[in-house]
Amino acid sequence: MRILHSSDWHLGRSFHRVGMLEHQATYVDHLLDVVASEAVDLVVVAGDVYDRALPHVDAVRLADEALARLAASRARVVLTSGNHDSAQRLGFGSRLFDAAGVHVRTDASSVGTPILLEDAHGPVAVHGIPYLDPQALHEPWNLPARTHEAALAEAMRRVRDDLAARPARSVVLAHAFVAGGLPSDSERDISVGGVSVVSSDLFEGITYTALGHLHGRAVLDDGLRYSGSPLAYSFSEARHTKGSWLVDLGADGVAATTFVEAPVPRRLSVLSGELETLLSDPALRTAESEWVQATLTDPVRPDRPMERLRARFPHALVLSFAPAGEPAHAVVAQPARGRTDHQVALDFVHAMRGAPASDDESSLLQQACDGCTEDPDADVLLVSSGGSG
Repeated sequence: MRILHSSDWHLGRSFHRVGMLEHQATYVDHLLDVVASEAVDLVVVAGDVYDRALPHVDAVRLADEALARLAASRARVVLTSGNHDSAQRLGFGSRLFDAAGVHVRTDASSVGTPILLEDAHGPVAVHGIPYLDPQALHEPWNLPARTHEAALAEAMRRVRDDLAARPARSVVLAHAFVAGGLPSDSERDISVGGVSVVSSDLFEGITYTALGHLHGRAVLDDGLRYSGSPLAYSFSEARHTKGSWLVDLGADGVAATTFVEAPVPRRLSVLSGELETLLSDPALRTAESEWVQATLTDPVRPDRPMERLRARFPHALVLSFAPAGEPAHAVVAQPARGRTDHQVALDFVHAMRGAPASDDESSLLQQACDGCTEDPDADVLLVSSGGSG
């Protein structure tokens, strides 16, 4: 049996306010091409189909198109909900989808009931475990603790009870932070009581476990892998290679694995340096067509930095400042009492920018301060009256 392991589509998500739906549609096209060209028998999607519980109508339309095309393909499909999905909304119509060979598993009560498939070597039991909320399941499942470890351990107990009754190779989908995976900035925190990580030992003995939640691909064991998200959703993923795992199941286990790279809509560049250097360095030519995150190290904050940066890097999206050395005014530490609002505002500008306000800026700040009081003459000094105002 040939399996294509994907996860974390996050349909409807944007990248620093840049819409990604067109690029996500391109990934769906790629996925269907791989199913056909690689003769895939089973597509598994391990959670976070949508980016939010109430997805935009265009994201729902793309998901509908993707599932319809997969249903018409040669492959069967098993798809589970993640922590970003609404289990009820994603799971709507799941019993009807089963008849089309698209098996959507979002209900915790279904854990332990497999989708049974066959290949030349015999039966394969596919167990789709949706994202499990330890708080919600603590009482219904009589968990010993309100932790992800406890919830997933109970889920795997139910899976193993089923597998003990049937001689079959096993495939499990799970949406969790499993020890050994590497997080990025684009995953939503799922920690409960400060703990989100679960042990990889929970999946011991499973032929192949398709993990979702973390956005970087990872191999925790030959039969225990994260596919990662198909697109980068934060600059912390600039060095990631995105795609899906192609997994061949043999008679006794995983026979072969190949990572199939996904199309890249636009590469990411993380730049750091003084503004004039970034604008003139010929080594940064490739970044001119990429999405850019820039950190400026100028000791004094430059004038119109993003506008000037985009003159060379039109796809610059994120700008931050980390002045080299110690800035002259790191914090506004002086007490406000005894100084005018205007003086406090000037000190703030100096502290934030590393250089004093210009005469025009000072005049504008004075007008703003005057505009915040009915009597400008009353706003001479910030002095405590000693009373209880």
